[in-house]
Amino acid sequence: MHGFANPARFLRLARWLLPTLLVPGFVLAFGSLAWGLFMVPPDHLMGDTVRILFMHVPCVWLGMAGWSTIAISSIVELVWRHPLAGIAARAAAVPGAVFTALGLITGSIWGRPTWGTWWVWDGRLTSFLVLLFLYLGYIALADAAQRDAAAGGSTSRVTAIFGLVGAINIPIINRSVVWWNSLHQPPSITLGRSTIDGTYLWPLLIGALGFSLIFGGVVIARMRMLLADIQTEARLRRKAMG
Repeated sequence: MHGFANPARFLRLARWLLPTLLVPGFVLAFGSLAWGLFMVPPDHLMGDTVRILFMHVPCVWLGMAGWSTIAISSIVELVWRHPLAGIAARAAAVPGAVFTALGLITGSIWGRPTWGTWWVWDGRLTSFLVLLFLYLGYIALADAAQRDAAAGGSTSRVTAIFGLVGAINIPIINRSVVWWNSLHQPPSITLGRSTIDGTYLWPLLIGALGFSLIFGGVVIARMRMLLADIQTEARLRRKAMG
């Protein structure tokens, strides 16, 4: 793991890894969306509104996966002091927040014809909204830590601790429909079984894979950008000191 701590080595890896993730990701994601919009039949209960499933579910999955990435990176940063762990966590925060917001928006659009309202203070919806606020707080804290580091301070550990503590919300989101009486449907896909018909399940799984590859590519691209910013700031400081 520490073999990739060298920024130059990581950037060489990222140069070929980025298109390897993004190209098949876009093909699979847009292919599954087209499959879901034009080829899948209407549901016998929800009709054509079921088609938003192919956008909503991957967004929700990646909203939770994004914070899981932050939590794992925070552990690596706190325990092993890996120099790229904090950068990986910061890189995952913005795309994770975007997918979380898209999950809330598509869920509200789906809820309007299904539940008769745009929003309810349901356990799943409320805990997922809390996840968006956590993302916004993490992004603000990470930006403040970067400014503090540029001024000679050190608050990166505070950011990592926040990322780790915020992970408590992930199992709450996952189990909320089981723990509380909820308008939201119970889990449809669990280990070893699925209640979703294969007509809908296969394009959904392909879409989730495609969006996951896009997420990974965006994280890699943002890590490259953050490393470039750090290197630029270091050169400017050296020039100023000189």
